[in-house]
Amino acid sequence: MNELSINYQEMAWQDAVGYPLGTKIKVLRDEGGAKTVLLKLPPDFYMDKHSHITMEQHFVLEGEYESGGKSYHPGTYQFIPRHVTHGPFTSKDGAVILVIWEK
Repeated sequence: MNELSINYQEMAWQDAVGYPLGTKIKVLRDEGGAKTVLLKLPPDFYMDKHSHITMEQHFVLEGEYESGGKSYHPGTYQFIPRHVTHGPFTSKDGAVILVIWEK
């Protein structure tokens, strides 16, 4: 792993391919199967249940989303082990989430 230092505020939001329309992304790191992103969920966001071959971590920076009957608001953290089905995910007003995928 290489040392990395960036200012996410200087990055433009991009369309998040594979996510519901209106979802935006800033890729902070994408290296050797590990990925760290900022994900901006639009109002009325919905994503079906799914799983990953990697561990997934969420840290909510702004807004709120719901998953598995729980509400995640700024400052909350969620760890999802690999191969565990999670979701669906919804957000009434949108959110900004730090998402980390690791092997």
